[in-house]
Amino acid sequence: MFLFSLPEDVLLLVLSYLDNRSLCRLSQACRRSYQFISRDAVWRRIAKGIINTGLTRQGIDLCPSISLKDRVRVSHNWSHGVCRTEVLLKWKINLLPWIQLDCDVLYLSQAANISAYHLRARGGKLQNNRVALFTGHQEDVCRFVLTDTHLISAGGDGKIIVHDRGSEYSIAYNGHKQEVNCIDSKGGVIVSGSRDRTAKIWSLTSDRLRECLHTIPTYDRVWSVAISPSLSNFVTGTACCENFAPLRIWDTERCHLVSCLGTEFRRGAGVLDIVYESPFQLLTCGYDTFIRYWDLRVCTR
Repeated sequence: MFLFSLPEDVLLLVLSYLDNRSLCRLSQACRRSYQFISRDAVWRRIAKGIINTGLTRQGIDLCPSISLKDRVRVSHNWSHGVCRTEVLLKWKINLLPWIQLDCDVLYLSQAANISAYHLRARGGKLQNNRVALFTGHQEDVCRFVLTDTHLISAGGDGKIIVHDRGSEYSIAYNGHKQEVNCIDSKGGVIVSGSRDRTAKIWSLTSDRLRECLHTIPTYDRVWSVAISPSLSNFVTGTACCENFAPLRIWDTERCHLVSCLGTEFRRGAGVLDIVYESPFQLLTCGYDTFIRYWDLRVCTR
């Protein structure tokens, strides 16, 4: 095809005027067009303009092992509700599990245990094979978080259990009087929040295991916590049943209150989950059905 005999920079400029559907059609013209259009350089502009492709606003690629063409296709299907329904796991008891996918290993809580399943594609279908079982809680697992070396779970029995992902070793932290609703871990520390109206900071370093570094009275039930990527602060989300802002930022080292986020929460509009997109950008959701996006560089309100 004459088009693909053009210089590469000119060809990239020409292709930049095509949308994803036109690029896919052109790639079917011949082998050479397919090979060239499959390059990430062709799809980068489109990938930046749509969601869930792994490209940040700063241009950082979070998933370099997957081609941008495939990620644009998945994003398009996700946005338009195009999917293939497939049952991976079934159990007889009605459960509401917490799940997390780490590469091709799926972790999910089932009552008081957490199972790890290796997902593999075979014959066009996903196969699952349980590779690990993490136990130790006497009541249901409320939340868990993965680090590079540990799986850390919080339970209705008030315990926090740190499991070594590479062995069967585990250690329990006992410090909350009621169920531990939420947990996060980064940089060698654990932050937990409980129905007992406290948030606690724990050490995860080998020489200070089980040591509670700080206890913060929140005066309300804690539903969610999140540690900033900068590790300098963390956020607690509470039930919003008392006369306190449900979203509060705390200094990690001194545990001083840094700021309160927002004043327009209705009573009972508890914050169910918190996710940092960057050290300055925060997403929250709660019982009032709103998803809120916070830019902490502009104003904490």
